[in-house]
Amino acid sequence: MKIGQWQQTSERLLTSSAFASIDPNLFVGFSTRYGGVSQAPYQSLNLGLHVDDSEADVVENRTRIANDSGFPLHAWVGSEQVHGANVLEVHSSDQGKGAMTLDSAIPGTDGLYTRERGILLTSLYADCVPLYFVADSHSLIGVCHAGWQGTVKQIGRTMLLEWQSKYGIKPADVHVLIGPSISPEHYEVNQPVIDQVESVLPLMNEKPFTQTRPGHYLLDLRKLNQMLLLNEGILNEHIHMTKACTFVDDTFFSHRQAQGKTGRMMSMIGFKKDE
Repeated sequence: MKIGQWQQTSERLLTSSAFASIDPNLFVGFSTRYGGVSQAPYQSLNLGLHVDDSEADVVENRTRIANDSGFPLHAWVGSEQVHGANVLEVHSSDQGKGAMTLDSAIPGTDGLYTRERGILLTSLYADCVPLYFVADSHSLIGVCHAGWQGTVKQIGRTMLLEWQSKYGIKPADVHVLIGPSISPEHYEVNQPVIDQVESVLPLMNEKPFTQTRPGHYLLDLRKLNQMLLLNEGILNEHIHMTKACTFVDDTFFSHRQAQGKTGRMMSMIGFKKDE
């Protein structure tokens, strides 16, 4: 199966060619819901340790992804996602955090980035937007979890500002991949959410939402992230959009479709060590 720039390389894993020209050792992945051992309602490849699934089953699922990706579990780094806008630079000393236990995850953080090879940055989803960042000039990579709250808190902007202040990286030199997430047709939100969206919208004629009835709107969360990133100076040709909808495509878990009781997919990005 092929979804845009995503290629299914195993039952469990999609990999992206969006950044293929940047570094041949750059791995970009997103998991499916299949090929694991979890039982209902998390069947089968749930990778979230925080959803009341069996920890042993989740670790087994993650071990299978580790084998598919080429990054052993001890090289993974994961965080406690809180729908915020905190980002953190990750080093080799952080490897293993959040890989096998929830307690060891980096607390209160929805964005991770690193310059070091051999580290796999991970983040969890079931409709929210995965944002992958690459600055090839500095061998810098990152991933952000962008639900509507993280988006209006501008987690993407936070990542870019940190890269600029610490490493002098200009937004025009950054490439972004927007991964599989819920489509606007299946993402209805209320007026308070739209009020917050409008408070951060750039001064553009287009809106990333349409009204369905009084006080209710269909929100294009991917489009909103794209608009905010463009406003920060990322070039349009450097933003790669994935059209796959997690609600419609049964390749994925969907929090909305399952009414809150479901598993989680994982976004992954890491530089493999030179062989």
